[in-house]
Amino acid sequence: MPDRAAALPQPSRAPPRIDTNAVSKPLQDLFAGWHVALARRFTGLTANGAVEPGLFPLKKTGVNAKQISDAVAAFAASLDSEQRQAAAFPIDSEIWRTWSNIHRNLMRHGLCLVDLSETQRELAYGMMRACLGAQTYRTARDAMRLNTTLAELTGLPLEFGEHYYWISLFGEPSATAPWGFQIDGHHCNINCFVLGDQVVLSPILLGAEPIKADAGQYAGVTVLREEEARGWQFMAALTAEQRAQAIIGKDLPFDGFAAGFQDNAVLPYAGLASTAMTAAQRAQFADLIKLYTDRLAPEHAKVWHEQALAHLDRTFFGWIGDFNDTAPFYYRVHSPVIYIEFYHQPGVALPNAGYNRQHAHAMVRTPNGNDYGRELLRQYRGGLILAKRGNNALALPAMTLARSASS
Repeated sequence: MPDRAAALPQPSRAPPRIDTNAVSKPLQDLFAGWHVALARRFTGLTANGAVEPGLFPLKKTGVNAKQISDAVAAFAASLDSEQRQAAAFPIDSEIWRTWSNIHRNLMRHGLCLVDLSETQRELAYGMMRACLGAQTYRTARDAMRLNTTLAELTGLPLEFGEHYYWISLFGEPSATAPWGFQIDGHHCNINCFVLGDQVVLSPILLGAEPIKADAGQYAGVTVLREEEARGWQFMAALTAEQRAQAIIGKDLPFDGFAAGFQDNAVLPYAGLASTAMTAAQRAQFADLIKLYTDRLAPEHAKVWHEQALAHLDRTFFGWIGDFNDTAPFYYRVHSPVIYIEFYHQPGVALPNAGYNRQHAHAMVRTPNGNDYGRELLRQYRGGLILAKRGNNALALPAMTLARSASS
C-alpha cells in the first residue's frame, strides 16, 4: 500500500447523510429490511423465539460504576447547548437499535467525533477507557485507526476515517437511575447501559478491513488476532469426533447472524455442548469466553464472566467453514446469557477475492432480552410502577425500593 496519508484531505466535518432512495437497489432492499426489523417490538436474541425469564435480576454487584459515570459526565459537561440537544436521547429510545456497521452516514445520530474539538474527542475516548478493558480499548481505537488505513487504500477520505464515529447519550449519568451511551460507526459499535452498579456492554461489535495496516499513517496496527487465534486453538484442542459435533455449517455467512438490526434473531443452540468436553477443554472454553467478557473494565468483567460461567453447562461452541491453517472461518459461543460470534468476511471495501482473513468481525450480545440493558430497565420501570401504586411494595428488590424512594 502506498503511503498516501499526507496527500489525503483531512475532513473537518461529518459526511452528509446518504439519501437511501439514491443508492443501488440491493442497498435499498437492505434498508427496507432494517425498517421492518425496527418496527418489530424488541424481544432480544432467543433460542426459540421465547425469552427465558429470571436470568438478569436487579441486584448489587459490589462493583462501583462511578469511574464510568464520571467519564461520561465530564464529556457531557464539555458540550454546548446545541451539542447536548443533538447527543441526548431518552433511556428507552429506539435510537439505541439503529446502530450499524455500514460505513456511510445512514441512520447515524448523536455527535460525530470529527465535529468535536480535540479536547472533546479526548473526553470521548475517556468514556471508552472507563468502560472497556484495556485490551478492548486498544482494539476499539485501533479499529478506528484502521478506518483511516481504509481511506488511504481506497482514496476515499470522505467515506472512511478515524473520526467518523457518532456518540449518543441515553439518560443522564446517575448512581441510581438507568443511563447509558453508544458509539456507532464502521467496525466499532459500542452500547453501554448502566443501572446502579450493574453494567451491560452489548451489543458490541469490533472489526477491521484490513485487519493489519502494512503501511501508511498507522502502519503496524492490527486487531482481532487474539480472538482469531484463540478460537482456532480451541477448535484444534477438540478430538475429530468433537469437531464434527461442533461444525454447524460449511458455507461461511456474509455477515454475522446477530449483526446490526438483528436484535430479535432466533438462533437455536447448536454445535458442541460444554458437557461433552473434557475438564481441560472446559477450562480452555471458559478462557475463550473470558476473552470476550474482558471487554468490560476488569471488576465489571469479572461479574460478567461469573454470570457466563454460571450457565457453562448450557453453553455451546459452533464452527462454520473448513478447519486448517489458512482457511477463513466462523465460530460461535452461545449460552442463555452470552452470545459471541467471530467471523471472517470477503473483501467489501477492498478488492480481496472471496472470503479471507484480512476482514473480520467480533460480536457480543446478551440474549433473552438484555441487550441495551432492556431487561434490567424493564424490571426497574416495573418496580417504580408498583412502588407508586403501593401494590406489593415489599416484594420489590431492595435496590429498586431505594431508587423509588429517592425519585
